Amino acid sequence: MNRIYLDNAATTKMSEKAIETMTACMRESFGNPSSLYGLGQQAKDIIEEARVAVASAINASPKEIFFTSGGSEADNQAIISAANIGRRKGKTHLVTTSIEHHAVLHTFKKLEKEGFEITILPVNSNGIVDLDEVKNAITDKTALVSVMYANNEIGTIQPIREIGAICREKGVLFHTDAVQAVGHIPIDVQSDNVDLLSSSAHKFHGPKGVGFLYAKKGIVLTNIIEGGAQERGKRAGTENVPGIAAMAAALTESIEKMDDAAKRETLLRDRLIKGLSQISHSALNGDAIRRLPGNVSFCFEGIEGESLLLLLDDKGICGSSGSACTSGSLDPSHVLLAIGRVHDVAHGSLRLSLSEETTEQEIDFAIEAVSDVVNHLRSFSPVWRDLTEGKTKFIL
Repeated sequence: MNRIYLDNAATTKMSEKAIETMTACMRESFGNPSSLYGLGQQAKDIIEEARVAVASAINASPKEIFFTSGGSEADNQAIISAANIGRRKGKTHLVTTSIEHHAVLHTFKKLEKEGFEITILPVNSNGIVDLDEVKNAITDKTALVSVMYANNEIGTIQPIREIGAICREKGVLFHTDAVQAVGHIPIDVQSDNVDLLSSSAHKFHGPKGVGFLYAKKGIVLTNIIEGGAQERGKRAGTENVPGIAAMAAALTESIEKMDDAAKRETLLRDRLIKGLSQISHSALNGDAIRRLPGNVSFCFEGIEGESLLLLLDDKGICGSSGSACTSGSLDPSHVLLAIGRVHDVAHGSLRLSLSEETTEQEIDFAIEAVSDVVNHLRSFSPVWRDLTEGKTKFIL
């Protein structure tokens, strides 16, 4: 059976360029970058070349790029660093939104236990935070505002440049979790007024276990991992040279292909949205326009998302009910609840996320398969029976 992979928001297939770069590095440049002999210095040079490439992708300086194990570590280091900078100035208030990744929300909760005051802003039904609410939330005690660039579950893109401008005007540090955005939509940390940015390689066809943190010049990072002097003393541990090199190769390739890939994915995305919208009592999650090119998120009333995923898997389709990090949870998505979906509806969610390799034929097959599975599940669902018999009211 041919597999149709539509879970690129969870992870992407490594590109051939990234694989070639990684394996060549493993074979030929295996030295420790901290060693003074030639093989070690060769590995160090590879890291610095990768730093230049990554910086160029987001219009940063190479000295502002710090390599990490991925987006979660980068989120943690960015938020904790900003909080500590604020605390030294007597600023102990942090602002974020209700639809952030748990790497952000859980770090905020941890800091709350350490004495910080946190404000979690709501979003509208499309998942967009209100700029006036951001502005009004900032006080003279605010150390940081953290708003994700694009949501991992519903694909909504936030008005990052405008939020950054508000923070810059107020003298508050601004962090964005750009894990879903980097390599897929244009990002310019200068124009976007971003002070701290997190990213992860496996979201743009690089390897798992490597990512980066952008920290604007002048921001003093707090060490999350203590030990050696790697990453200019801010991230201890022998560097993952093959992973870093492969990440840079994948990101460079993604930037080169971005415009064409985005246009193609957007057309297929909208085709998929149109097809799934024909299923009765269904609803698109997230903003129809301000969304990632490859993200499609739906709720279907009267079914359970887990059953939908398993039956789609039987048909060869790989999808998700939301975030890959919470897919084992029986609780409904905090993102869907935040945009106003009730528990029963939020449980019937499906996220399909495309890549540049997705074909029109795969989209059409997915539309038919989802429709068939939804109808099948509803045929023996007591919840659906109560809805159709009028014992309970439809929500969608």
